[in-house]
Amino acid sequence: MRAWIGIMALACAFGAQAAPKVAVMDLAYQERVQEYIHIVSSQNSYREGYASASGSSSYNEMESSTSYIEEGELRKFTGDIKGEILKSGMFQLMQGTPHTSASTANVYDVIKRIKAGNFKGADYVLFGTLSDIDFNRDINELANTDSYSAVLALTLVADFSLINTKTFEITSAFTAMGEGQDTKLVNNRDVRISLNRPRVVREVSKSLGEDVARQMAEQLGRGGYQQPGQAPTRNNLPPDTQPVILR
Repeated sequence: MRAWIGIMALACAFGAQAAPKVAVMDLAYQERVQEYIHIVSSQNSYREGYASASGSSSYNEMESSTSYIEEGELRKFTGDIKGEILKSGMFQLMQGTPHTSASTANVYDVIKRIKAGNFKGADYVLFGTLSDIDFNRDINELANTDSYSAVLALTLVADFSLINTKTFEITSAFTAMGEGQDTKLVNNRDVRISLNRPRVVREVSKSLGEDVARQMAEQLGRGGYQQPGQAPTRNNLPPDTQPVILR
């Protein structure tokens, strides 16, 4: 029942009252880092006296391999998410405190970061975690021609949760994806090709932002957001569901 009341409150806020405030976090990520160290040292010494001469040498070799988990926030791809949310009119945007190496809370500990005041003034926090990011570069032969297509593609997938900063309930949860690519035709497979990486990143950011705003609109019952070229949808409030609470 509380979930229904919360959604209805959001719907009212979209009307006569000011829209609720949301802080959009940078995408959290976690990756395993491996380091290999190989050190070789050698030393020769020679001493000459009145009656004799002597020499000595030493050789040392050391190697080690370490593996650790690195956590942080990806400082890209959230600009268009913020832009699309603003265009939808669903929320006002607030600036949160980014996670740094000096932060005491784990990047994934959203509740601790909320309690620490990292998102002051925000009614909600949009927390996104990077699930997969894949750059792919390939050259393909075009059938029945002497030409080739060079392709640089990027796909990014992230999981999102919209969290109430007062109750810590998850109001909305979904997986969003952004895609982009740059393609050029060439006559020689071995020719050096310059593909537009910034354009690919921009396309991914744009499509990710549109997907996030669309799914938030669908789950929160706000029909105002629409994809380019599509007719506006009508309000479609979701049925009553049991809220998910982070602890």
